[in-house]
Amino acid sequence: MEKYQNFVDGAFVDADSAILVDVVNPATCAVIAQVPESSAEDVCFAVRAAKDAFPAWSRLSHSQRAVYLRRIATKIRERVTMLAEVISREQGKVLPLATHEVNLAANYLDYVAEWALRIEGEIVSSEVPGEMILLQRKPIGVVGAILPWNFPFFLIARKVAPAILTGNTVVVKSSEETPINAALFARILAEVELPRGVVNIISGRGGTTGSALSSHRDVGLISFTGSVSTGMSIMAAAAHNLTRVNLELGGKAPAIVMNDADLDVAVKAIHESRIANTGQLCNCPERIYVQRGVLDAFNDRIAKVMAGTTYGDPFGKTEVMMGPLINEAALRKIDGLVSEAKAGGAEALVGGRICRSQPGYHYEPTVLINCNSEMDIMRREIFGPVLPIQAVDDLDEAISLANASDYGLTSSIFTRDLASAMHAARELQFGETFINRNNFEAIQGFHAGRKKSGIGGTDGKHGLYAYTETHIVYMQA
Repeated sequence: MEKYQNFVDGAFVDADSAILVDVVNPATCAVIAQVPESSAEDVCFAVRAAKDAFPAWSRLSHSQRAVYLRRIATKIRERVTMLAEVISREQGKVLPLATHEVNLAANYLDYVAEWALRIEGEIVSSEVPGEMILLQRKPIGVVGAILPWNFPFFLIARKVAPAILTGNTVVVKSSEETPINAALFARILAEVELPRGVVNIISGRGGTTGSALSSHRDVGLISFTGSVSTGMSIMAAAAHNLTRVNLELGGKAPAIVMNDADLDVAVKAIHESRIANTGQLCNCPERIYVQRGVLDAFNDRIAKVMAGTTYGDPFGKTEVMMGPLINEAALRKIDGLVSEAKAGGAEALVGGRICRSQPGYHYEPTVLINCNSEMDIMRREIFGPVLPIQAVDDLDEAISLANASDYGLTSSIFTRDLASAMHAARELQFGETFINRNNFEAIQGFHAGRKKSGIGGTDGKHGLYAYTETHIVYMQA
């Protein structure tokens, strides 16, 4: 069994802590590797390396820094298959999706590199004769990047690329569930000879390593993707030093299906979005509101495609459409939500049970009908392959129910009527709305949530600028 090290100041080093964290393949429950449980001292070592590297790195031009992003992207593309297999084994996602994740990470690095000559400041008008006011964008300093387990490799690129292009240095904490891919990313950094200390990668649990990173006084920004509860803990830890936070948290995405919807489009898009990564995506549909005129037809169709969803070990004897959940706790949580909904009057058209016929953390693809807005399954994040459906009379009712949530990340509507689509786009209180398509964002957009779905955002120009701070210069001639 391989034991991985931290990557700090350009070298692979043992952690100060002797505690190791087991990495488990969720499809088989087998331990496949071990990583360090990094201590507060390990975090300090990594932050110090990043802080020491910052002056020289920040003085480089954006174009000079972009060269390294392109080199990293090239190295990633040289080992797509290997990286995808590692991600699949440690996280459970099916191999085609893991392959897509690796390629997307490389594409993201190249995309951010293209911004090297596009980052702009401003010239602001002055009322003082002969004065020029300049607004410049400058790096913040040391960025702490805390990764999730559901798309771990892509999220390294999503956090590291804009941070280092804009002149910051980074300390990455990998997820304790999926740290191997981050260790392999570190090997790529070493190969491209990224200057020492610019990106440091450490492993450990959130309560220890993550907490120490979030509360470190020399960290200027914490970028985190994960659960609401963990985001709140990070924000509280960062508040002690008034450290900036950029938080992408949970979602409870509504999908609205109107009477005039193309049901073939709606069923395909909702099914694809829901089973992707076994439903472990913050932006996939978590609750479906269907207008009564098409309720029976929609329920029949979605039940058929969900019933045909194959699942199991991605490296098993047969090809599957989705893999396991991440761990036993996730399995128990989802089963509890489904059982409670059924006890409250919901009916499982498909699934509704834990699969115990094979090893691993598998839950049957599930469709629940007769749900209502008082049920926890319509209010709490499921993060699994379960579709709860509620009937609505009209669009206004659907929008009202959709907005009555603590979450505000993504939403979607299926309709042929332009007025209905535009009305929903105006009234839905979410960072993103998808119309007649699946719930997958573009890297040139801006992925940001409202309410408890987060603070700040990622992707595109606005996501890039989140890693900068402004500096106003008043120049008198």
